[in-house]
Amino acid sequence: MENSQVRFQVIVHRARDHKLFDEMQPNVRFLSLVEELQFYILCFLPYRDILRCTSVCKALRQTYLSSSELQYIVELGGQCLLPVPNTDNHTPISERLRLLRNKAHAWFKVDIHSSKTTSVPPHHACETSLTDGHFYMWNRWRRMASIIPILPKPSQRTIQRDWFRETLCSVPNSTNLRVFMDPAQDLKAVFYVVDRKTTYIDLRALDVDGVHPHAAGPTLFVSELPGCDKPVNWNLKGFGSYIALLLVYDEMWQLQIWDWKRSTTSNSVLGDEWSCGIDFCFLGNNRWLVVSDNLKLYSTEDMSQTPKLLACFMLPVQFKLPGHTACLLPVDDSARSSRLQMQVQQTMYTSDPKHRLLCITTYTNSSIVYIISTRIFFDLDDMAVAMPIPWKCWGPSNTRIFWYPLSPYHDEFKIHLSGNRVLLLFPVRTPLSDNTISKLRIMDFSPLAVTNRRGLGRVVREPSTLDLTDLEPLCDESEGCLTTFLPYIEVVLDRKFRDLEDIWIDEDRIYLLSDELEVIDV
Repeated sequence: MENSQVRFQVIVHRARDHKLFDEMQPNVRFLSLVEELQFYILCFLPYRDILRCTSVCKALRQTYLSSSELQYIVELGGQCLLPVPNTDNHTPISERLRLLRNKAHAWFKVDIHSSKTTSVPPHHACETSLTDGHFYMWNRWRRMASIIPILPKPSQRTIQRDWFRETLCSVPNSTNLRVFMDPAQDLKAVFYVVDRKTTYIDLRALDVDGVHPHAAGPTLFVSELPGCDKPVNWNLKGFGSYIALLLVYDEMWQLQIWDWKRSTTSNSVLGDEWSCGIDFCFLGNNRWLVVSDNLKLYSTEDMSQTPKLLACFMLPVQFKLPGHTACLLPVDDSARSSRLQMQVQQTMYTSDPKHRLLCITTYTNSSIVYIISTRIFFDLDDMAVAMPIPWKCWGPSNTRIFWYPLSPYHDEFKIHLSGNRVLLLFPVRTPLSDNTISKLRIMDFSPLAVTNRRGLGRVVREPSTLDLTDLEPLCDESEGCLTTFLPYIEVVLDRKFRDLEDIWIDEDRIYLLSDELEVIDV
């Protein structure tokens, strides 16, 4: 900030040398300012305003075209990215701009046949995930967990560990129920029950057997829902300094959140009845979303009390049968620990939590996938909490819906998100056979994807329509259509797959899990 003020004062002094401010007249306009001052003011504008200014004025357009810094601001904003502050990277702005644009284009010409294969432990009947360059497995039946690095860079700090049921948690008479791992923060959180009655969350470091050095204490204490039997399902998630536990009972659910670096107890607890699938996800550091038959947005700015309801967004289809609802949102890149990176900070930008994508998937005998822009959960007025927001008021322009009927031969398709990019594995329409044949589709929903695609990919601006009569008798809607039109670009890769167990995408790679793990660099 001090450097900006000094820079501004230098520009003002130069302007005074040109007698710009001498006897200032009321009709002096922005274009009368020296070019350096015009440039400086433009740098403070949102990227959309920069584009508006430069599209209506030839002089400002020329200023924009001659400035790599202004183009870099627009490119970051258009790709829904934020610059990372306090970076030690000294790459010139012009080179950063070139690299940023080239990476965006590279996603649409990726060579899907060029991959590296790495061995992973046997993972059948395991829950698997991939985060921060590490492959994680949890076997809920054998109560075992593993984490291994996947083709790390030479300067990257890595973690490789295996835990059996006795080493995951050393508390006597305890049973491990769920494990959450965050390599970026060197965190292992173990949810367990003692004597089949009382539940806790144990906080440990991943790389050594000991209490996490930044935790408020070794154990988080869980407030169980009064009057309910033991939960029938549970889910444990983390985001930066927050850990959340969802407990699902026969007719009720409870969600509790801890700021694990500050306290081992929490008053941030929610509970309600449920009749269909339930899930939740974080939307930045102080907002999170509960997904059931609608979307409820809460604030956790005050962790000493019950989360505050900010808005309720109605979904367009209410299912008659309880299905499975899954919610996906990648971990915030800015929450990563520099201690684990070990190399000089090279990350120049991160995805904007206010402009990412959220994926909600509902499975019955069909797969319905909502791709939702998270901007709708931040652009709220004071009246948003007064009553539920109907689907037609928020959904069509902020959403794309994909639908595939399932069959004995085609399992539900798989999907993963990173920022504004989507990787989707979908069944290919072929004659029925005993083997599933699928292809991969890459989609980019960022605003500048269409403008700067250089002829790569197919632009999809036309609406997508789902005939609700195809879903009978599963939903309450008996007639009508569901139309969404969030624009995007897509590329369908020219390779067919059989029996992929899972897929992931991050900033630089595509990961395909079968018996082994294929890694495709972008």
